Amino acid sequence: MQVFKFGGASVKDADSIRNVASIIAKYQQEKLLVVVSATGKTTNRLEEVTESYFDQKGDYHALLAKIKEEHQHVLEELFPDKTSPVFDDVANSFVEIDWILEEEPQDSYDYLYDQIVSIGEIVSSKMLAAYTASLGIKIRWIDARDYIFTDNNYREAVVDWDKTEDKINKDLPSILDNEIAITQGFIGSTSENFTTTLGREGSDYSAAIFASCLNVQDIIIWKDVPGVLNADPKWFDPTELIPELSYTDAIELTYYGATVIHPKTIKPLQNKKITLNVRSFLNPEATGTLIRTTNQGLPVPSFIFKVNQVLVNIQPRDFSFIVEDNLSHIFNTFHSHRIKVNMMHNTAISFSVSIDDTGKNVEDLLEELNKRYKVSMEKGLELITIRYFNQETIDRVLVQKEIIRELKDSYTCQLLVKNKIAE
Repeated sequence: MQVFKFGGASVKDADSIRNVASIIAKYQQEKLLVVVSATGKTTNRLEEVTESYFDQKGDYHALLAKIKEEHQHVLEELFPDKTSPVFDDVANSFVEIDWILEEEPQDSYDYLYDQIVSIGEIVSSKMLAAYTASLGIKIRWIDARDYIFTDNNYREAVVDWDKTEDKINKDLPSILDNEIAITQGFIGSTSENFTTTLGREGSDYSAAIFASCLNVQDIIIWKDVPGVLNADPKWFDPTELIPELSYTDAIELTYYGATVIHPKTIKPLQNKKITLNVRSFLNPEATGTLIRTTNQGLPVPSFIFKVNQVLVNIQPRDFSFIVEDNLSHIFNTFHSHRIKVNMMHNTAISFSVSIDDTGKNVEDLLEELNKRYKVSMEKGLELITIRYFNQETIDRVLVQKEIIRELKDSYTCQLLVKNKIAE
């Protein structure tokens, strides 16, 4: 039994969906569950719809119409016969958003976000399931919300593992004996049957949940890169493929911001000793990267680059010590504004952090902190993390850069930097 996960890039258009279906076809004799993300940039586009609707600014109906049009175009390429039931199935899924948009927003932003943005995964999975079934493969579309149960912490829902595992083990083994199941990443449901999401880019985590509950031997995450690289090729050249790494190193890399795997993915797999294989859907025969129990350290230094960073420096207004009460309040404030700390450093009377510049919620955070502390900030910075560093690797990333903060331990170096001003 296996679990596959395909991300948005793998189903971004008709040709991509055909490619994914061809990969699934090669495994049609096996017990297989497939988890799929929303197509291409659909999640981003639905976020725009949600923001426009909640703020009552802009034409959110037009934004949604454009998304519908793009999906309709893909369907027409995949299904020349427009009488296929998938056309109505997809249209009816988008109607759920239409119903929300008919009235002015009454609910919280986070709740509305989950009800609207989740439709991207529902639609993409229906499209992939219908096309794969049209090839003569036995397919069962299943709704992940019937299997992954969570609390009502919208946008960052916490999984009820006992209830989820009971339901998955009750239903899915018999389904997988006869059919390939295709379902959604990123989404779950509350006890009141409201849709929740598991955090941005959470489809990897969904795949890990299904894999853990089903006790599979391995899980394959199909990406548009050859596997886990030692750096993001958008920021670093040349990169090297890491053929194998430990769960610990994988957790460390995702914690510091490596985007190839969602941070929550590894732990459920480690608990059950499930091997995670990261492979390329562009070259499906290549072996990619294996993540499993191993004493092997990373064969090469790994680099993680996070741009658009904000350095926030916090001091008590009376110049008293930064003690536990202050730190507890500061961390709770960050949590309430859904802001993740990427780097932190404290002295006796100050506490500084590096965070992503995510716009308004950062402004709201600073406004709240200013009520109790003296706060300053610096924008436009870059955070570079090097796992298994040496001086050569540090020198390599500091060309035309000035260090603002530097933290080191035995294996990891973090450098918060800004561009040097040309003399």
